[in-house]
Amino acid sequence: MSSPLMLDNPLFYLTAIPAVLITGLSKGGFGGGLGLIAVPLISMAIAPVQAAAIMLPILCLMDLVALRRFRGKADWANLKILLPAALFGIGLGTLGFRYLSDSQIKLMIGLMALGFVANYLLRRGPLAPQTVSVWRGGVWGTLAGFTSFGVHAGGAPLNIYLLPQRLDKSLFVATTIVFFASVNFIKLVPYFLLGQFNSETLWSAAVLAPLAPVGVYAGSLLHHRIPENWFYRCCYGLLTLTGLKLVYDGVMG
Repeated sequence: MSSPLMLDNPLFYLTAIPAVLITGLSKGGFGGGLGLIAVPLISMAIAPVQAAAIMLPILCLMDLVALRRFRGKADWANLKILLPAALFGIGLGTLGFRYLSDSQIKLMIGLMALGFVANYLLRRGPLAPQTVSVWRGGVWGTLAGFTSFGVHAGGAPLNIYLLPQRLDKSLFVATTIVFFASVNFIKLVPYFLLGQFNSETLWSAAVLAPLAPVGVYAGSLLHHRIPENWFYRCCYGLLTLTGLKLVYDGVMG
C-alpha cells in the first residue's frame, strides 16, 4: 500500500487545513457558501479528483455536527421540493461524470451566481420575499445536486433559490444543513461505485476529520452573534465571492 498523501506532500497540509476550517465555518454559520473553496484550494497540492474524494467524508462529518447544532429548525416545505430535485441532479452528475469538465460546471454556476447578485444590487426598492416554489425549487435543487456531485459547489444554486425568501437566519442555515447532509451522504454511493475512494484518500480524510467539528462550532458561534440584516449581507457577499471564484476557476481551467 502506498503511503498517505500527506506524508508525501507537505503542501497538502498547507492547503487542506485552512480548506477544512473555512468550509466548517461557512457550513456552521452562513449556509455553506464558501464550501466550494475546499476542492480548488486542496487541488493546489493534489489532483482535483482526489481532493473531492477526500473532502466528501469530511463534509459528511461536518453535516452530522451541524445537524446536532441546528436540529428541528429546517424548512421542510422547501426541502420536500429541493431534495427529490437534488437526487435527480446527482443522477445527472453521475451519468455525466466522464463528459463534463469541472471548469465548464464552475464557469456556468459562477456566472449564474454573479448575475443573481447583480440583479439584487441593481433592482430599485425592496421586493417582497419570495415564497416556496415547486418550479424554482426543482430547477435550482437539480442544479445544486448536479454541481455538488463533481466539485462540491452546490451552495450557489441553493442560495439563489433560498436567499430571496428572506427566511429567519437560523431557519435558512438549518435548511441548507439538512439539504447538504442528505446530498453528501447520497453522493457516497456513486463516489464508491466510480472508484473515487482508495486507501490514500480515506486515510487523508481521517487525519483531517478532527478539524471538521472545530470549524462548524466556530461558525455556529458567529451565527448566533450576528444581527439578521448583517447575516444576509454576509450571505450575499459570500455568494459574490463564490461566483467570482467559480468564474475564475472556470476560465483558467
